[in-house]
Amino acid sequence: MTPAQFVKKWSDSQLRERQASQEHFLDLCRMLEVPTPAEDDPLGERYCFERGAAKTGGGDGWADVWRKGCFGWEYKGKHKNLDAALRQLQAYALDLQNPPYLVVSDMERIIVHTNWTNTISRKIEFTLDDLHEPEKLAMLRQVFDGSDSLKPKISPQELTAKVAQRFGDLGRRLQERGHHPRDVAHFLNRVVFCMFAEDAKLLPEGLFTRLTRSMQMRPPAEAAPQFDALFAMMRAGGMFGADIVHWFNGGLFDEKPALPLERADIKLIHDTAAEHDWSDLDPSVFGNMFEEALKATRERAALGAHYTDREKILKIIDPVITWPLMAQWETALAEIRAALDARAAAEAERKAVLEAAAEAMRADPVKAKAGEAARRKTLTAIAKRSDAALGQAKDRLEAFLSRLAAFRVLDPACGSGNFLYVALHALKDIERRALVDAERLGLEVPTPRVGLACVRGIEIEEYAAELARVTLWIGDLQWHAKNNYRGFAEPILSSLDQIECRDALLNADGTEAQWPAVDVIVGNPPFLGSKRLRDGLGNDYVERLFSTYRGKVPAEADFVAYWIAKAWELVQAQQGRRAGLVTTNSVRGGASRKVLDPIADAGALMEAWADEPWALEGAAVRVSMFGFGDGFAERRLEGRKAEHLHSDFRGASTDVTKALRLKENASIAFMGDTKGGAFDVSGEIAREWLRLPLNPNGRPNSDVLKPWRNAMDMTRRSSDKWIIDFGWTMSEADAALFETPFRHVLLHVKPERDRNNREMYRLNWWKHVEPRQGLMKRVPALSRLLVTPEVSKHRLFIWLDARVLPDHKLQVVTLDDDCSFGVLHSRFHEVWALAAGSWHGSGNDPRYTISTTFETFPFPEGLTPNIAAVDYEGDPRAQAIAAAAAELNRLREAWLNPPDLVRIEPEVVPGYPDRVLPVSPEAGAELKKRTLTNLYNQRPAWLDMAHQRLDAAVAAAYGWPDGLTDDEILERLFALNQERAAAGR
Repeated sequence: MTPAQFVKKWSDSQLRERQASQEHFLDLCRMLEVPTPAEDDPLGERYCFERGAAKTGGGDGWADVWRKGCFGWEYKGKHKNLDAALRQLQAYALDLQNPPYLVVSDMERIIVHTNWTNTISRKIEFTLDDLHEPEKLAMLRQVFDGSDSLKPKISPQELTAKVAQRFGDLGRRLQERGHHPRDVAHFLNRVVFCMFAEDAKLLPEGLFTRLTRSMQMRPPAEAAPQFDALFAMMRAGGMFGADIVHWFNGGLFDEKPALPLERADIKLIHDTAAEHDWSDLDPSVFGNMFEEALKATRERAALGAHYTDREKILKIIDPVITWPLMAQWETALAEIRAALDARAAAEAERKAVLEAAAEAMRADPVKAKAGEAARRKTLTAIAKRSDAALGQAKDRLEAFLSRLAAFRVLDPACGSGNFLYVALHALKDIERRALVDAERLGLEVPTPRVGLACVRGIEIEEYAAELARVTLWIGDLQWHAKNNYRGFAEPILSSLDQIECRDALLNADGTEAQWPAVDVIVGNPPFLGSKRLRDGLGNDYVERLFSTYRGKVPAEADFVAYWIAKAWELVQAQQGRRAGLVTTNSVRGGASRKVLDPIADAGALMEAWADEPWALEGAAVRVSMFGFGDGFAERRLEGRKAEHLHSDFRGASTDVTKALRLKENASIAFMGDTKGGAFDVSGEIAREWLRLPLNPNGRPNSDVLKPWRNAMDMTRRSSDKWIIDFGWTMSEADAALFETPFRHVLLHVKPERDRNNREMYRLNWWKHVEPRQGLMKRVPALSRLLVTPEVSKHRLFIWLDARVLPDHKLQVVTLDDDCSFGVLHSRFHEVWALAAGSWHGSGNDPRYTISTTFETFPFPEGLTPNIAAVDYEGDPRAQAIAAAAAELNRLREAWLNPPDLVRIEPEVVPGYPDRVLPVSPEAGAELKKRTLTNLYNQRPAWLDMAHQRLDAAVAAAYGWPDGLTDDEILERLFALNQERAAAGR
């Protein structure tokens, strides 16, 4: 078929949609010289008419034509409104496997809507006359092929980043001129909204672009009054020159004056407005990008406020909102179908009665008339059943839609509103699906009613709260435009007073802040670790926080734990059904996990992603994402169905979070020394001080100078750092007698300590802040210490000379026998430590916490830490472990410091460990590569075999077979832990 023949045939056609649609499509295939569905796919699995008809109870399918990976195509009759057809395709896009093109046609027009993931939308319309043009035919063929040649080249995120970058530059310039950051942000919010409103057809065609173009031709001083005039019209509605401006209101266009601009500012605004279609701004990231661009306005930055990308938000919104509500709709839809089936059956029965009556009248009129009363009674009863069934279907639809419109979502730390925006779109998408399903079943459907009233927010920072409102206004209007719902009630911007600007945790008088009753709580509360609370929030606030939430949240917990606890309170009080939160993954361990324990114990923890990378720039963290409450479709861990889900976000049958601390392990392991200032000096300086004459008190500097090692010194090579340590009992006067070290502390430590929030740290400025007295009391009896980095990719245990001071990033076990070393470096303890510990940082490295990993770990019977090593040194089990451990250590040391590459040199004064130095520069370069991290990354065969020998010896000490799985090890160790704890051991 030629284009001319196609155009002639379909210009003249008066056929209805059902009569014409398939023939129109087949003719189109012939004209374009592309295969028809039957030619390309006889089975109809990839390319077919009426896709989804069998799954929706017969009749119309999800699309009139569907080709996998290419398009969904929906027809309407000539001159019909194609918006409803597009809404149907959008509603069933996932069922159609999300094709890149959604096509609607009324036989005279073919309108292609691009549907590529993460791109701006593009609309391409073809009329019959267009089909005479070869380039237009080529574009249609690309749709049939699913070609990406029509794919828009810019994503909504890139578009949004562009406006954020430019307006960020403008914002900083305005602030440099002395304007308050909030005034700058408010002005730019209004300008950005105007750009969006112009391209979304909410403002008259080209109004904002024309206005800013004219501003460039006038003195810059006139720009602000012109903006004021436009904003005033948007505030109240009316004439702006020759243009009619809608009533926007909403609080965004208040009476605050526009800011004075310079000529370059005006040009930037005009060029940005004219450059793109800003109706495709991505509200889910707009606030984040704008915040980043206007860094000077970010009061929340110090509180660890970060923002989540859309894909991560959906990992919370889907299980907490979308899936439960869609399950409810599927139930409602089944009931509606059943009611309509009952009505159809009644109508069929009515038809049969009438046909039988007609036949009886033809056969014997007299007899037929005699039965008329009974027939009328039967028909009345049938009509009642039919009407009742229809009413039941309508009532069920109305019940669901009313419930959906009344659904409320709260984000109690809403930031710039990205969670609420995605939640709002989810609710509106569910409503659209319900309306399309109902319409296709023949029901009259009401206008959509899900709106901004469905979302609520709490945000402490005024600017972020306004950003949230702008995000939601744009997101709501954008959804309506993209789904072809025409017309807006005025005012266009409804009030968003439910986005409250206040503290979500404390009232002004220090009492606990209350959250409104809602259906769902979502969000990502501020990322602020427990150790930074006072720096970020101030002493007074933190003391009030601790006092108010005493008994609910441990004082050692991260800030986010308060939001978890409050959300759980709402769920327990039935003032919220479900909650879904994004937090740093440290919530899975330590004190923060205490607020998750009761949730898991109640069986209410239903969704968890334990460790997700944080994609946004500047946030060097990993996140956990989780949901709790009732009404979830199923319990899931990492996107898969899970039988168990514990508060550490593990799904093993053994819940190690319930392990108890054992008395026999108490007061053995300690965190290393926390110096709290620049007490450390280089080895070169330390050796100079060691060579100095005796001090006025007759004592050498060696009394207060020690070699110092942190975690990196152990996993890499020693940095040769030393530390000044006056101990925890030495007075300031006595410390001053060590003249040179004291002068260093006075100059480099005291100024910093004078600014410390803690009085004790300020007053005792010459002392380390946490000298670990318990550790220091045990050290004199030991020749060496067993240390492990608090955070490390590999769980390593390393010997450290007892004369060296370990830093707080090392966990120190005050046992110096090879058997204890072997047990702790075995696979059994490593598996336990990984399960019972926590995780840290963007690398998600395991963290070793003494209270949960060491003090809960059950050593082999008879080899426990409370028994002196001398008491079990004759035990064959201990001897086997010690031999394997000593051999492991010997081999490691030989690899780290080969005798041909190092020389041993005594320290400059007695009483210190010998120094290990390279024999040459070439040896030094090689030694730099020889670190424990590199060794365990490579894990050569000899190292693996040494660990296997050690693991076999430890397994035998437990009386267990070698080769147990990790789950089996955890199960056995947990049973031992519970048994010993019950026995008071």
